[in-house]
Amino acid sequence: MFKKLVGIEPLDLIPSAELKLQEFAEEVILFRDIPKDDQQIIDRISDADAVLLSYTSTLNKNILEKCPNVVYIGMCCSLYSPETANVDILYANERGIKVTGIRDYGDEGVVEYVVSELVRCLHGFGTDKNGHPEKPWDGAAREITGLKVGIVGLGTSGGMIADALKFFGAEISYFARSEKQTAKSKGYTFQHLHALLSENEVILCCLNKNTVLLHESEFKSLGNHKILFNTGLSPAWDMEPFKGWLEADNRCYCDTVGALGDKKLINHPNVRCMEVSVGRTKQAYIRLSEKVLANLSEYNG
Repeated sequence: MFKKLVGIEPLDLIPSAELKLQEFAEEVILFRDIPKDDQQIIDRISDADAVLLSYTSTLNKNILEKCPNVVYIGMCCSLYSPETANVDILYANERGIKVTGIRDYGDEGVVEYVVSELVRCLHGFGTDKNGHPEKPWDGAAREITGLKVGIVGLGTSGGMIADALKFFGAEISYFARSEKQTAKSKGYTFQHLHALLSENEVILCCLNKNTVLLHESEFKSLGNHKILFNTGLSPAWDMEPFKGWLEADNRCYCDTVGALGDKKLINHPNVRCMEVSVGRTKQAYIRLSEKVLANLSEYNG
């Protein structure tokens, strides 16, 4: 059992999970606002030996050096690699600090978002940014059936999106580090990135945070009259060529400003940004809470 467990910011745990935290520490302190700077994080951790955080704050080396009692850090958010984490995992490892994270808790909401927005785009449902009836993408209402879709990054989320769109009749291609046999067995075509961008009408970027694969040459391959989705936490592109691409007959869909990369682009006529994290549903909070508690339980034996 820990002596003191501190949640340095809102963790999005359900109430029953917050109560369950009392079983893991003699003292539990949960802060309800996001710390404004490193010093406030240091002050909040103080003499705690266990720390919980979400994706909105960063635990860097400077902070951890000033918190010598910490032995456990629980990330109540996705952890894919040390390079993309908001915790300095390499320094934590040097100190013998255990860092845990979670994965695959909000993917279902992302899949529903993609299907919903794509259907609205193809059929022309809803209104545009001027309040006028939205026109169908191709001038006439279309189904997903026969739509050529390319997915950049076929991890859990990308794979689920591929499966959903295949159910509706889309032709699925993908780019990943290597060809995946499970994808091949489903009839998905592996393509190199430039071919994928050129040959598909809809491109979905399903990449880890801070992974940028679309540069100027990639946007040239992508070309005109295309639909681009980004389901990651950060832009999958370099900003300048992306802005140039937006000026043509193209459309980009993102759920958050973080995924879009520039708040000034929200009102761009070719951008559709929900400004809300579509993966954070009622069910996702339950899955998140269960995984955070499972990590604590495993660490405590």
